[in-house]
Amino acid sequence: MTIGWCFDNTYSKLPNSFKENINPVPVRKPKLVILNNVLAKELNLDFSSLDNKKISELFSGNSLPEGSDSIAQAYAGHQFGHFTMLGDGRAVLIGEHLSKNKDRYDIQFKGSGKTAFSRNGDGRAALGPMLREYIISEAMHNLGIPTTRSLAVVRTGEEVIRETSLHGAVLTRVALSHIRVGTFQYIAARQKRDELEMLFNYVIERHYPNIKSSKKKPIDLLEIVLDNQIDLIVNWMRVGFIHGVMNTDNMSISGETIDYGPCAFMDVYDPKTVFSSIDQMGRYAYCNQPVICKWNLTRFAECLIPLIDHDQKKAIEQATEIIDTFEKKYEEKWLNMMRDKLGLFGVDDKDKSLILDLLTWMHQKKKDYTNTFCHLMNLENQKDRDFEDNDFQNWKKRWQDRLKIKNNTPEKFIKLMRRVNPLVIPRNHKVEEALSEANQGNLKPTIQFLEILKNPYNEKKNIDEYQMPSLSNKNYKTFCGT
Repeated sequence: MTIGWCFDNTYSKLPNSFKENINPVPVRKPKLVILNNVLAKELNLDFSSLDNKKISELFSGNSLPEGSDSIAQAYAGHQFGHFTMLGDGRAVLIGEHLSKNKDRYDIQFKGSGKTAFSRNGDGRAALGPMLREYIISEAMHNLGIPTTRSLAVVRTGEEVIRETSLHGAVLTRVALSHIRVGTFQYIAARQKRDELEMLFNYVIERHYPNIKSSKKKPIDLLEIVLDNQIDLIVNWMRVGFIHGVMNTDNMSISGETIDYGPCAFMDVYDPKTVFSSIDQMGRYAYCNQPVICKWNLTRFAECLIPLIDHDQKKAIEQATEIIDTFEKKYEEKWLNMMRDKLGLFGVDDKDKSLILDLLTWMHQKKKDYTNTFCHLMNLENQKDRDFEDNDFQNWKKRWQDRLKIKNNTPEKFIKLMRRVNPLVIPRNHKVEEALSEANQGNLKPTIQFLEILKNPYNEKKNIDEYQMPSLSNKNYKTFCGT
């Protein structure tokens, strides 16, 4: 029986300025931690003929599958606003796998050793951050949010030094591609038009072939990426997800959530919530994610200027026109998302104030974001007297009056709310509990947690402890893991 790999590598055929040809650095003693059999099946891969030792060898990079062609990709990035030339400093793309339906996926090893882009890094990753990405990315997928996926985590049998000595690990990540806004920035900074055109045409061919015949492809691409990113950020805001490090090198051209470093989910509603240990000024706080998205898209637009029009002034005007649509598009999509969360059909002039008044009350009362909507769906896991106060009751009457508009019925609005309001999210303290046990060699809490995070919109038994926010979450910090 064969595994089913079907590699058709296109990015590795681009000129050397786009990448470094390099194999993963072998590890001492690989040991399989977890394999995502559901994702493997979706990719038409079958590892049942391999024992754990061979699977470990494969997903550590010690033995590469036939047809792979591993590279480290070059890219740049505005990291906290400061431009830096970067690249895969601890990752290698081993190739592009085609599924049975000819869907193309990047297969990437993260934590696979030093590359030409490592700078002063060791090129390795620790078990905790790799399992965090596995848990959160799979949770995001189950929440219906575009994301990279995690196929496997393997311990390396080596230690990595961060603030302490930690177990080393390699994550296998699956993505539509790893092309970022930062990829365009890297090529644009080289000021070689032929390379920029090459990248531009490659992206259209791979991701957006429907605009190949357009006479204004650069503008079309900018508009499509802008729309996709708005949809993505609105989804993040819907579930209270905070990426934590929205640098331009962490914004995917395909519209997927990518690079789960200091990410976390908001418990108590506070628009200024920041969990990242390195975000001292709150640049990437929950409420700033739309603002930073537009900022990143503006950097993308700058890269496309030479392709939009030979007259730079005209090109800037055209690009600016697209970028300036961001606020209106975002607000419209955000309002519609919040209407869905509240079960509201159609549009009413007072909807925005109704929504903002609820969020203001949640902020003032320090209410849990996810569980407040569970309360409105009559699915709360325990009684909360705050919902009995006069301010909330007055708001609730306004909401109930609004629900009656547009031929709405309880069956209709509850069905709508249940579709977009999760009952469970990856609570930060439960993530930490699972990672702590995994570091001690006990993977059972992680497996159980992943099972709980499946079908997050459905009622289940024995999920109460996964719905409760932490009582000591105030000073919770997350880290990049580099």
